[in-house]
Amino acid sequence: MEDNSFLGHLEELRKVILRSLAVVAALFPFSWWAAGRLIPFLTASLLPQDFATLHYFSPMEAFIAELKLGAIISFALAFPYVAWQFWQFVAPALYKNEKKVLGKAVIFSSLLFIAGAAFVYFAILPILMRFAFSFASPHLRPVFGLANFLSLAGGLMLAGGLVFQLPLATVILDRFGLVNRDKLKKARPYVVVILLILAALATPPDVVSQLLLFAPAYALFELGVLFTRPAPKE
Repeated sequence: MEDNSFLGHLEELRKVILRSLAVVAALFPFSWWAAGRLIPFLTASLLPQDFATLHYFSPMEAFIAELKLGAIISFALAFPYVAWQFWQFVAPALYKNEKKVLGKAVIFSSLLFIAGAAFVYFAILPILMRFAFSFASPHLRPVFGLANFLSLAGGLMLAGGLVFQLPLATVILDRFGLVNRDKLKKARPYVVVILLILAALATPPDVVSQLLLFAPAYALFELGVLFTRPAPKE
């Protein structure tokens, strides 16, 4: 029976993943269409007027760049549904109070994802662009490739949406009794290393963008620590 139960859970998880991927795929045609209209908007809003022109350096680069941006938009639009699907998967194994916590978490998770992407767009990307163009001179003109620019903007916004889940994840683990404030404080050095590694993986290979993502990520971790409960007194 245990094997059947385990296999049944795997089958249900497979269905959850397939349903989530199906929604992402269903949204992709619209997202791809939106990507083509979003590129001029990103260019005009994030690049200085004198340099508001992007370039592509291979026949298929523009096409592939739009596909990647469309995939990111599709995932962002599907995120609330995906979060709800995984909540439905784990809900039967939870107690009533745990279901209540996760039910609220699905809503807050979607809002935090949007807030994280917006934070990157309005706060991090302008700083990063100003820094990049600060090296321009009469003898040194920047030429930005379409694929690199979209990878930077889209990747950072996606990473920002995921990073903003940190306080919520911390609170959930606390409510489930897996962590407490004292444990999180002791784990600070490990958290710093992990966040630096994740920032390096989620951003282009430059220190500025990595630090711009790491700083709010660590601040959000500390915010999550504030909302956790101290260890019970013995």
